[in-house]
Amino acid sequence: MLTKILISLAVIILLLVIVVALRPADFHVSRSIAIAAPPAVVFAAVNDLHKWEAWSPWAKIDPNAKMTYEGAETGTNASYTWSGNNQVGEGRSTIVESRPGELVRLKLEFVRPFAGTNDVAFTFKPEGEQTVVSWTMTGKNKFMGKAIGLFIDCEKMCGGQFEQGLASLKSLVEGAPNS
Repeated sequence: MLTKILISLAVIILLLVIVVALRPADFHVSRSIAIAAPPAVVFAAVNDLHKWEAWSPWAKIDPNAKMTYEGAETGTNASYTWSGNNQVGEGRSTIVESRPGELVRLKLEFVRPFAGTNDVAFTFKPEGEQTVVSWTMTGKNKFMGKAIGLFIDCEKMCGGQFEQGLASLKSLVEGAPNS
């Protein structure tokens, strides 16, 4: 009887491993919002990592997270490291490309709760009197990320956080003088 239980358990684990291994590795999360300000104004709030605390959803999740800024003051090669609670984790974000009023691209490196590297991009498109800001993250899940994806929808979870951050960015920029 114990042998049958162990064999059944081994088969279930093997099937679970196969299901996880066959899941797609690539992921993509993207959200957009229209902000009543010129692209240069919105760009300035994203291109300066020191300003992220005012609108980042993760700053609200853990206001006690430790932030360290390095490299350039703004734009390409500006970076910050953070270390926070279990929801925020630990990692580094570095601007790898910056085109005024158009694009801010970052390399996002997580240390904990899980190691991983993702690409993040903010694009700014003028539309009449507004700027459409898109926040996109892409990357590859390793085995553990694929397994977690069986139970937690990264698109929905991260997408919701992107929506909160974009709403805060909109509020910040539209409330600023001369926006």
